[in-house]
Amino acid sequence: MPELTPSKQTRRIRRLRRAELPVDTVKLARYLIGKTLVRDLPAGRLSGRIVETEAYPVGDSAGHPFHGLTPPNGSRFLERGHTYVRFTYGSCWLANVSSEIHGIGAGVLIRALEPLDGIEEMKRCHGGTRLLDMARGPGRLAAATALDKRFDGIDLCAGAGRPWLGAAVVQTGPIGVSKRIGISRAADRKLRFCERGNPFVSGPRRLA
Repeated sequence: MPELTPSKQTRRIRRLRRAELPVDTVKLARYLIGKTLVRDLPAGRLSGRIVETEAYPVGDSAGHPFHGLTPPNGSRFLERGHTYVRFTYGSCWLANVSSEIHGIGAGVLIRALEPLDGIEEMKRCHGGTRLLDMARGPGRLAAATALDKRFDGIDLCAGAGRPWLGAAVVQTGPIGVSKRIGISRAADRKLRFCERGNPFVSGPRRLA
């Protein structure tokens, strides 16, 4: 795994174009490993490498669109590259990326980031924690990057002060595949992807 030293200076990150995103949920979940999630705030840039994702493809019984389009899950049905931000467990927000063509409900959950830029601001947003745990898990990730319902349905390929997806800033390490974490339906499907051995990956060590 490549070693990274978080920088106080804003690094150059190329914004991803929608045409670069695979039009397939599972392929997108794998593709996003090593890419960058970015937020440009007045206080400075927040960014992190995406090191763990989960795919919730079309027809998946564990996915929120399984029973069809509803007002709460509408953003899952947007064209690939939009956010779907959902409050869950009564305690935290989860950030997802829509993954198919417009009108097809599916998405990719971003489960963990390796923080790069804006670490002090992430600590402030999160409420303070050690670097390793700051965005390790989807709830912590949303807290550290201040993602909530205000950002549901935004275009991650547009930028303009909102969260956006960037290209990889270093070479991505080997990608591991495992069953998903924390669900009961379709729990054994191998739809979780992570950068193998990365300490910022969540869940049991044996699945990293």
